[in-house]
Amino acid sequence: MSPKKRSAYVPDNINEEYYQINPEILNSFSKYRPPVDLFNFREDIAVLAPFSRKGARLTNEQVEEAAQLCADGLLFVSRSDHHIYSQHIVKQLDLVLQDNNLKESEIVDICIQALQNRYKDFYEQPVKAFFDPLLADILVVTEYIVGDTPRMNAFVRRLFREHSPQIHAVNTFSVGLWLWLQKTQEIRRKDLDNMAIALLTHDVGMNRTPVFLLNKKGPLKAEEKEKILHHPLHSVKIMQKMEVVQNDVIQIIYEHQERMDGSGYPQRLKANQMSLPARLCALVDSFSAMITDRPYAVARTPLEAANELAMDPRYDADLARTLVAGCAKDQPGINWCAKKQD
Repeated sequence: MSPKKRSAYVPDNINEEYYQINPEILNSFSKYRPPVDLFNFREDIAVLAPFSRKGARLTNEQVEEAAQLCADGLLFVSRSDHHIYSQHIVKQLDLVLQDNNLKESEIVDICIQALQNRYKDFYEQPVKAFFDPLLADILVVTEYIVGDTPRMNAFVRRLFREHSPQIHAVNTFSVGLWLWLQKTQEIRRKDLDNMAIALLTHDVGMNRTPVFLLNKKGPLKAEEKEKILHHPLHSVKIMQKMEVVQNDVIQIIYEHQERMDGSGYPQRLKANQMSLPARLCALVDSFSAMITDRPYAVARTPLEAANELAMDPRYDADLARTLVAGCAKDQPGINWCAKKQD
């Protein structure tokens, strides 16, 4: 039987140091051993009092009391436990849509970490069992964004300079969706979802390329280049096995290495033959590669990378100008995250 909910007055200043726990969050914790310190708001003296310590076993009575306190809006967790709280939600990302007490910056950090974790699993084992959780998290993020599209600005302020497949994927996802939203007059959820899936998974076929080739400092031999040139097709083949993926997604992935002047691959398409989403993916894929440190190149700043791409005729000039404008803005704009990736 669910606890009956009643309204309670809690001073606003408490939320600066504590989260008010949502019932869905509490129910996702271990029932008898919550992973964080819990506090209950004592209305009689208007202060927070310790309820239980993290990892301590609760009695049946305490479990029921915690549920009632939560329903009444009187159960809290300290923001000093944010790292534990967020790592818990990262594994169940849909909970961010249930928790009205998280700050925007906290939600975005959690979303980015969740997408990186899910993509890493899928990249290493590109099968449906790992794609389905990734897709579920993508849809949580797009639902969060479509509810208030300026939220995308917080994502592009959290780009990472270190390189890994998952960082490249999520950097591309963040910048690409931001750019797509700048250029889209009417936002349809299906189109947003498809763009998000394509941006995140466009390079999954790189998992077939030997790591030493991707990190090689010197020029590649002809046969080594050939192995890299096949990765769009490898990505397509992987994604075609994922039953829910739309043809629009496949097209973007297949064309993301094409260039406006016909110098790209694998089809050597020219500008009028490339879809706008594919031109966008091509631009932000290169941008994301340029802003991360590689063994063969030092990262450019986001503004340097955007300016270089804007002067390159191989890329869509209008999209590149919008990217430059996003990077050139006074803070907040497109930029690296202030902290390093864990």
